[in-house]
Amino acid sequence: MTRKGRLLIVSPAFHGYWRAIERAFTELGYEASTHCYDAHPALGSKLHRKLRSELPARLGRPDDGAVAHAQALRARAAVHTTRPDRVLVIKGDTLTEPFWDALDRPRVPRTLWLYDELRRTRHTDATLGRFDAIASYSHHDTDALRAAGRAASFVPLAFDPALTPVPRQTNAVTFIGARYPKREALLLALHQAGVPVRAYGRDWSGHWFDRARTWRWDAPAVPAGRDLPLAEAYAVMAGCPATLNIHGDQDGFTMRTFEASGVGGVQLVDRADVAEFYEPGTEVAVFGSAGELVDLARRAVADDRWGDRLRAAARRRTLAEHTVAHRARALEATWA
Repeated sequence: MTRKGRLLIVSPAFHGYWRAIERAFTELGYEASTHCYDAHPALGSKLHRKLRSELPARLGRPDDGAVAHAQALRARAAVHTTRPDRVLVIKGDTLTEPFWDALDRPRVPRTLWLYDELRRTRHTDATLGRFDAIASYSHHDTDALRAAGRAASFVPLAFDPALTPVPRQTNAVTFIGARYPKREALLLALHQAGVPVRAYGRDWSGHWFDRARTWRWDAPAVPAGRDLPLAEAYAVMAGCPATLNIHGDQDGFTMRTFEASGVGGVQLVDRADVAEFYEPGTEVAVFGSAGELVDLARRAVADDRWGDRLRAAARRRTLAEHTVAHRARALEATWA
């Protein structure tokens, strides 16, 4: 295979997704390496983040500037160490001048990939202008960036097929993710309708440690478990009657859209426009109200044959079109 040069991926540590991205570009022929800009190198990094970032913010005295500067210094050191031919920045909205100076002297081509809406990031016209190309999971943002004269492409999120779980069998419909009002209301509707349901995540857990680290004392009135590592989350989604994919005010589709289908789960999703990626009724099941969700969840629990058809079709479609390798090739196309 022809080597394509050194690629530095500058990414959040978030759930270790960077590993799949690095692997995909390595398979494309790049000498790929990753720097996680928000990872704390010191022992006790989670405690460090609580004391340095979250606690001051709770008290109304955020120390974001110092944290961002430290991140930028570490990212600059990664640039100097790897001497990349190209840089892929994922989100990267907290990176500051030391990092950009390292990319400008001499200038290194760079691309931005966004997995969140621009309005929820700290990017400005000035920071966006530092990139040669921008890819976003949001059609709305992609259109707005193009209208502003920027080189922008739509590149959705994906599934990492390298994580093949052994299904963890359970009779409960599951939800894995953060606790927001819409999500809580839908899970409560299932629970109150007598559908077996279980939520996973620190925001749902009644464990004393999870309550402390999420700065709360309450717990929702639905059965809940603690955070799951990504591989265990995949196993739960693959082994339950159905798993929920509930969006907020996003116009992009979350990673869970591709993960739930990729592991062979029965995905109950709250957006009909998922048809861009999966066929409703054949590969995923779409609901538009709490009542429709209850009906679909009951069917998933009672009708294994229906669920198995969705599982198989969704996994086939994911492996054929929606893996991280597919997205790596789409990002590479923006570099031409």
